[in-house]
Amino acid sequence: MPRSVNSVAKRARRKKIIKQAKGYFGRRKNVWTVAKNAVEKAMQYAYRDRRAKKRTFRALWITRINAGARLHGLSYSQLIGKLKAHDIELNRKVLADLAMNHSEAFTAIVNKVK
Repeated sequence: MPRSVNSVAKRARRKKIIKQAKGYFGRRKNVWTVAKNAVEKAMQYAYRDRRAKKRTFRALWITRINAGARLHGLSYSQLIGKLKAHDIELNRKVLADLAMNHSEAFTAIVNKVK
């Protein structure tokens, strides 16, 4: 019985990986084994950093809220504690945007909880 190989599927699979490696430097873009390893590693980084991005943005928002709160004589933790005590449910993303771009609205919130 003759040997059966599925070259069509094999070529499609390799072509997909080479297409994903577009823009890589050197042999990473066109040599199958190198490109396969590079794309697998890139996928791992992408998976990890989709989660890390959430942490990074939260830290940025907290820094911005803290800077805005300090202008009004409060620390970040004091401001968040007072917001919780007054049942003001604004998330950190919105508070950071207000502190950065709409200082009069942020001031009104701070004055309400003081």
